[in-house]
Amino acid sequence: MSTVPALFLSHGAPPLVDSELWVSQLQRWAADLPRPTAILVVSAHWESAPLTIGSTTTGTPLVYDFGGFPRRFYEVTYPSPGAPDLARQVAALMPDDERVVQQPHRGLDHGAYVPLTVMYPDADIPVLQISLPSLDPERLLHLGRRLRPLREQGVLVIGSGFTTHGLPFLRDPRPEAPAPGWSAEFDHWTAEQLARGDVDALLDFRHRAPGMPYAHPTVEHFAPLFVTLGAADEPGRGIDQVVDGFWMGLAKRSFQVA
Repeated sequence: MSTVPALFLSHGAPPLVDSELWVSQLQRWAADLPRPTAILVVSAHWESAPLTIGSTTTGTPLVYDFGGFPRRFYEVTYPSPGAPDLARQVAALMPDDERVVQQPHRGLDHGAYVPLTVMYPDADIPVLQISLPSLDPERLLHLGRRLRPLREQGVLVIGSGFTTHGLPFLRDPRPEAPAPGWSAEFDHWTAEQLARGDVDALLDFRHRAPGMPYAHPTVEHFAPLFVTLGAADEPGRGIDQVVDGFWMGLAKRSFQVA
C-alpha cells in the first residue's frame, strides 16, 4: 500500500468548476497521486469545537453552504461511500484530553465536495469530513501530526481552504480579474515560506505576512494549511507547490507534502 501525500487545496466557490485551467490542474494532480483508500477532509467551511466527525454513512445529502449561484450548483451530487472505519481510527488517534463528538447527519460541504467532483468524479472512494476544532495554527499543526499515520494506510488527508480570501475587498468580480496588491503580496510571501520550509513564519502569518488583514480578514481559509503541514513526515520539507495563479484576484496556490 502506497503512502499518499497530504494536500492543501484552494478549493474555490462552486463556479470554479467552470474554470478549464483549474479543472485541468486538479485532474492532472489527482492522476499523479496514488489512488487513495479513503479521503479525509478538513474544510474552512466547518468550524466546530470540540473536534466533530461528520456523517460516516453513504447517502448523506451535501451541504450547499453558499448563496446567489445558478440553480445547477444546488443540484450537484457526490454519493461517495461512507467511511465508518476511518471515523473510528480518527477518534482513536486523538489524545485522551481531546473530546470527539459525532454529527451523523452532517454531509460534505462545498470545501470538500467541489474539488472532489473534479479530482475523483466517480465518487467511489470513501470520504470523511472532520471539523476545524480551532483556528490556532499550533493546535492545527498538532492535529495534522495526529492524522499523519493514516497516510501510511493510503488515506488522502486534505486541508481545504484558500491561500487568500479577502472577499470584502474585491472590486472586480470577473474570474480573470487581476490580483489586488494585498492578494499578490500575501501569495508571494506564502510561496517563499513554503519553498524554504519556514513553518515558524507561516505559523505567525497574522503578524509577518504582507497583505494582512486584507488577504484574510477572517482566517478560517488559511487554517487548514496547518493541518496539511502537520500531516507531513517532516513539516517544512518535501513541499511541492502544484497549483498557483489567481481566480477573481484570489490566490489558488495549492501544494502537497510528503
